[in-house]
Amino acid sequence: MRILLIDDHALFRIGLLELLERRGIEVIDAVGDCEVGLRLVRDCNPDVVLLDLRMPSLTGIEVLRRIRADGLQQRVAILTTSADERDLIAALQAGANGYLLKDIEPDDLIGALADIIAGQTVVAKELTGVLARAVQREVEVPEREVVRFSDLTPREMEILCHVAAGLSNKGVARVLGISDGTVKLHVKAILRKLEVRSRVEAAVIAVERGLCNGSGHS
Repeated sequence: MRILLIDDHALFRIGLLELLERRGIEVIDAVGDCEVGLRLVRDCNPDVVLLDLRMPSLTGIEVLRRIRADGLQQRVAILTTSADERDLIAALQAGANGYLLKDIEPDDLIGALADIIAGQTVVAKELTGVLARAVQREVEVPEREVVRFSDLTPREMEILCHVAAGLSNKGVARVLGISDGTVKLHVKAILRKLEVRSRVEAAVIAVERGLCNGSGHS
């Protein structure tokens, strides 16, 4: 497990670095400069980027959006003190694979990182109720959004529902008996048709719209 930590609070950054290394986890670097962090994401290919939310130069959401805009697929987890619903939803919509609170127990953090690497989207247990309320809230569906979903092929809709259920590309490939590469191509088509930047954003929209409640989708 190779981790990159981007956090402007030196004391927290150094403490977390030492904690992770004591647990046998390789920390590529722990930096407080977002531009340096972005360069390390591109050059060092970490398994997970642990990213602070509130930073003076760029917010964690802005850093995350730049990572995704560059086409980088590294797993990214926001590690923050903010339990605000708006921050949680913004992070997931920007492509975060995890949203964790800084008071997390060390063992829980290690477990969350392993789950994120395995392809799961992990949200702090204290915030699961917040996320559920946000997803279940009544939302008027714009007509153009309905049209976007109607553009998906049956196979793309099937794959979207598996993604919404938390499966990685490899997991979807195993379930459907097709190659990882084929799943990746379908996911790219889904993101393009839905006009979203990340699989998490597509999954959140699918759940919000109740698109995967029918039989045949897990």
